[in-house]
Amino acid sequence: MKIYIGSDHAGFELKGKLITFLKELGHEVEDKGAFKFDPNDDYPDFVRPVAEEISKNPKARGIVLGGSGEGEAMLTDRYRGVRTAVWYGGSKEIIKLSREHNDANILSIGARFVTETEAKLAVEEWLETPFSKEERHSRRIHKIDL
Repeated sequence: MKIYIGSDHAGFELKGKLITFLKELGHEVEDKGAFKFDPNDDYPDFVRPVAEEISKNPKARGIVLGGSGEGEAMLTDRYRGVRTAVWYGGSKEIIKLSREHNDANILSIGARFVTETEAKLAVEEWLETPFSKEERHSRRIHKIDL
């Protein structure tokens, strides 16, 4: 699967570890930055390119990382066809439901709230969970894009 990934300074280290992990799982990964650690960088510079790619190719997936993941999701969801799930730890049930019910195509991770292991497990579950294609969920997704 094609996966686009981007992060600011808050998720920079975790992003690198996730890229390695995703490639080990056999995915094609395109890094949209940041390409160096800069504590003064701004997440929109690296998250926007992920949202743009997913908006053009909704069959691909995106992963964005930031301190909380919230601002990143606010930005990505401004793009047509993008549905972002935010996860910053806790129950991974939200990961599963974001795919089954909402066909989320971007996962926004709050890097300051999760460990590397937790992030890897969440990403793997998110990538492996299919959209249910139930009529009620498809209908609701269609209404988002009106």
